[in-house]
Amino acid sequence: MAQTQKSIRWWPLSVILSLAALGIIGIWILEAGQRQDKVFWIAVVVILTSLLGILWLLCFSRLRWRIRLLAVAIVLLCAFLSTSLFQFKGFSGDLTPIFEWRWQERPTTFRQDPGSTSNTEMSVMDYPQYLGQHRNGVVSGIQLNRDWDTHPPQLVWRQPIGAGWSGFAVVGNSAITQEQEDGWEKVVCYELHSGETNWSHQDLARYNAPPAGLGPRATPTISENRVYTVGSTGILNCLDFETGEQLWTTNIFEENEAKPPPWGVSISPLVFNELVIVSAGGAVAYHKETGALVWTGHRTQSGYSSPLVTTLLDTEQIVLFNQGLITAHEPFTGELLWKQPWVETYAECVAQPVPISDDTLLASTGYGAGAKLYQLSRNPTGEFDVSIIWETINLKAKFTNIIYYEGYLYGLDDGIFACINPTDGTRQWKRGRYGHGQTLLISDVLLVTTESGDIVLVEPNPKHHVEHARFAALTGKTWNTPALAGRYLLVRNDREAACYELPVIDTK
Repeated sequence: MAQTQKSIRWWPLSVILSLAALGIIGIWILEAGQRQDKVFWIAVVVILTSLLGILWLLCFSRLRWRIRLLAVAIVLLCAFLSTSLFQFKGFSGDLTPIFEWRWQERPTTFRQDPGSTSNTEMSVMDYPQYLGQHRNGVVSGIQLNRDWDTHPPQLVWRQPIGAGWSGFAVVGNSAITQEQEDGWEKVVCYELHSGETNWSHQDLARYNAPPAGLGPRATPTISENRVYTVGSTGILNCLDFETGEQLWTTNIFEENEAKPPPWGVSISPLVFNELVIVSAGGAVAYHKETGALVWTGHRTQSGYSSPLVTTLLDTEQIVLFNQGLITAHEPFTGELLWKQPWVETYAECVAQPVPISDDTLLASTGYGAGAKLYQLSRNPTGEFDVSIIWETINLKAKFTNIIYYEGYLYGLDDGIFACINPTDGTRQWKRGRYGHGQTLLISDVLLVTTESGDIVLVEPNPKHHVEHARFAALTGKTWNTPALAGRYLLVRNDREAACYELPVIDTK
């Protein structure tokens, strides 16, 4: 008597898929925690579901063995084809794996025909350092035309570039950035309007670690006839602006017997009067002409933020967001004016502190930490006291920066654009999934570079999110800060750089 084939046992697979769906929904709707943690646990659920699905197929499905083996063969074939057709290109800011088509078009060089340039006169305004002239992400003196349908941005040049997460510093017709080529860390000066290389300096240095990636991170600083750069391993260079000749150099972490941050050094040097100020186990100042060590501030672990000069309570000071500690120093001596611990939980400190008024300062990080607004005052002895006005989880600047404009804060909250009321930390709105990009304020409009390489114009409107225009500027993961020199927008990532001429409104 022939044996009857048992019916297929579907219910275990249904249970596995249902639990997986519930798990993913539960992980994603939870408001608390880090966004990257959610991505990690969703990946765990997907992998576990796949393994349990294969286990069900082989051991509990009651399918014919021929069908089971055929299904496993199809899975293995799909895995082989996936690895053959796609390549792993690192992680996004949320630690989502990035895969790209192996035969996608590589960056090519484009240069605008000089005969096709616009008839308008070039109006180049210097962008000499990280986040612009005042290191606050604000560019004034120019007004953008927001109608990009009628007046679209014009590509001036676009070309491959060495790896790295540096931005451009621009003075006159020179645009300077840092990049990696094999084992050499390079400082390269490009001609602003053509993309041609004017000069290049290189050091034997290389940093590469997933998910942080390869190459230098800091943006050069141009001051008078000098260029100051900090490489990913801590090499501080002073170069001649015209030729790139090295005038002096040191490794700030080796010289100060300090431990560099684990994800590469991203500290852009600050030039203040005769000093070049960086962070190497806390704030350190060098003489800008000789490279001599002038002062060493409060010792602590360096973070990824860059020094900022500001005035609080009528006192000029250097503010630095170290790893887990905010410090303020007297600019000429390095004397510690005040310090304030950050959150006790893990949070990499990257974003620049934002002065809101003469006695308030905002700080923010990602990794589930959020933002705090600090109040500064003086006690009877004249020393600084620091207290917290409010703290919120609604503004988590991972490695972007926050803009303060007309009484409101604007920035990327774990990759989604948000507006915050600084009086109490409440959220006005949150919308626009731009990823872990960067933001500049161009007079009266916010220019956002998305993590995917798009450029977006957003109105700084506290009532609702308004996106005026958008275009694709680059291809691939874009974490680098943009630079705007007059009407010329310079953008780059770890594979290509481009210059676009933006439409402007003549205010004369």
